[in-house]
Amino acid sequence: MRVAIVGTGAIGGFLGARLALAGVATSALARGDTVKALRANGWRLRDEDGERRAPTRVSADATELGPQDLVVVAVKAQSLRGAVASIGPLLGPDTIVLPAMNGMPWWFFNDVAGPCRGLSLASVDPDGTIAAAIEGRRVLGGVVHLSCDRPEPGVVAHHRGRELIIGEPDHTESVRVRAVADLFTAAGLDVTVSSDIHSDVWYKLWGTMTINPVSALTGATVDAILDDDLVRTWCETAMVEVRRVGDRIGCPIAQTPAERNDVARKLGAFRTSMLQDADAGRSLELDALVGAVREIGAIVDVPTPTVDALFGLTRLSARVRHLLG
Repeated sequence: MRVAIVGTGAIGGFLGARLALAGVATSALARGDTVKALRANGWRLRDEDGERRAPTRVSADATELGPQDLVVVAVKAQSLRGAVASIGPLLGPDTIVLPAMNGMPWWFFNDVAGPCRGLSLASVDPDGTIAAAIEGRRVLGGVVHLSCDRPEPGVVAHHRGRELIIGEPDHTESVRVRAVADLFTAAGLDVTVSSDIHSDVWYKLWGTMTINPVSALTGATVDAILDDDLVRTWCETAMVEVRRVGDRIGCPIAQTPAERNDVARKLGAFRTSMLQDADAGRSLELDALVGAVREIGAIVDVPTPTVDALFGLTRLSARVRHLLG
């Protein structure tokens, strides 16, 4: 496959580097200093094996890269509307688009049963720009469970986890989903093909939509958040609200919030991606992570007062610190 990475930060850089190291022909749609770094050095991946490099084509102009077999979209949610305006030349007749992003994706309610069927979320794709640029038939759902950061342009440091969950939004197991799974498995990822990718997306959202914004508000790592009884209890109250919303949209969660946080506790003194963005002065992906939950809750008549408070506090903090996209 010819694979293009759109969004060459921590997650996109990790996936691109792993593919290139496995011999896959990769391209990167990037900008600024990242273009210069990738042209000079290719992908640079730092992990338990030291630093390794792998070549890639890179351009700020998708026309120079041309149509791809697979496009991995790994930009922050608040940057996606701008990114899709430039990816058209990457999309051939049968190009697959695999989002590798946090938060609620724009495609989530395409052709699903239930009260939100066909819904376009104002918090995610307010004017339909994303859906218009990326046809629903192209999309494979994706969920990434791994930890990386980008210490400098073109360089990715991998810390833990290699899990990638992919699935067809219509819940079938297609030839293309198996081909993409084989591609990433050969690149050293732990790949699961899911028959219910919506539930996988919702489960990850459930685990991140409290701790991530709380970390950005407080500057605290995951262990510190969970060790504070008052903060942990407040987060778990919000998680109960989100679980009730999930029940209404066909994504029930069997775990209790305490059980889910026990999983998060194993990360130790982990700096969430939102905390990394806040510390670096980058905008926060707040709407797709928290605003979308509020929006869905209102549609399915599930009150979300704790989620509302979390959203309001984090939004105000981000506005004061000039971190709103």
